[in-house]
Amino acid sequence: MESELTVPPIFSPLPPAIHPQHADIDVQTAAWAETYRIGSEALRAKLVVQDIGTFSARILPEGREEVVSLLADFVLWLFGVDDGHCEEGELGHRPGDLAGLLHRLIRVAQNPEAPMMQDDPLAAGLRDLRMRVDRYGTAGQTARWVDALREYFFSVVWEAAHRRAGTVPDLNDYTLMRLYDGATSVVLPMLEMGYGYELQPHERDRPAVRAATEMASFIIAWDNDIFSHHRERRTPGYYLNALRVLERQGMSTEQALKAAIAQRDRVMCLYTRLSEQLSEQGSPQLRQYLRSLSSFIRGAQDWGVSSVRHTTPDDPANLPPVFSDTPTDDRHEPLDIPAVAWWWDLVPGPLTPSVPGRQAPHLA
Repeated sequence: MESELTVPPIFSPLPPAIHPQHADIDVQTAAWAETYRIGSEALRAKLVVQDIGTFSARILPEGREEVVSLLADFVLWLFGVDDGHCEEGELGHRPGDLAGLLHRLIRVAQNPEAPMMQDDPLAAGLRDLRMRVDRYGTAGQTARWVDALREYFFSVVWEAAHRRAGTVPDLNDYTLMRLYDGATSVVLPMLEMGYGYELQPHERDRPAVRAATEMASFIIAWDNDIFSHHRERRTPGYYLNALRVLERQGMSTEQALKAAIAQRDRVMCLYTRLSEQLSEQGSPQLRQYLRSLSSFIRGAQDWGVSSVRHTTPDDPANLPPVFSDTPTDDRHEPLDIPAVAWWWDLVPGPLTPSVPGRQAPHLA
């Protein structure tokens, strides 16, 4: 029997917070899943006890309750797609057929009145979600939500191709895939909806703001891989995880865990510096957006170590009950991952005696 992997306390400089109505939102989301019959009965029974409403309440701790509930239902719907079709369903090994299904769902998201997939529970749930996105968001936010959903679908088809072939991508490809298949990008428009503002393109599309957003996605994805490794490794069949990718580079599981923690710690330190700099320069809307990114990161961490999705009480995972104040790696050097190395170009490193008067890069 393989040795048990113990996850040490993870570095998190971000404060925890939770919406006061989190318990009610959990109940409402479980009821929504039953109303729309999301996933099989067995899958639904698993999802409704995973505190998904509480997860949403941690992401938007001071947000409008209606949007917190919308986000919770949407996250559960995403698990219905990912768990039901991609990871555990037959389509997860048939990327062409999976792409067809997902394209039809995109059409439902774009045009919910289209007379198609009318007997499909996921399509029915998506129609309800789209109606509520329209209610609480702007036309621009709705369009970005649909575009992000397309990005997510595109990435899970890529993952399905690896699943069919039984291959493990290299670290660069896995990182790029994980920025999208973690479904973080589809949550971003709801960060704005939750507080009733719209981040303007001249700020949202700045490379530095996009970099901060990608860093948040990386941290959330790596943390998820660290916390879910115990469950995924014991699941029959194929799985993809940052630790498995690192193991394919010749590391033991313990070495892979240490390396993954160091990678996310280095990105967390970079994210903290960049978000502080952007907050000093940005509008009130940008500052709120950055606060919400941080709540998203910390909310995913708190949910990751407490939800039965990862703690798996029947076969307990050794997850940390607390977080660390100290990173294992705070170096300013870029990670050896070409897809994300550009992040470090946007953040000035520590001044050293050998480079007096060094100029900080322009965060354009």
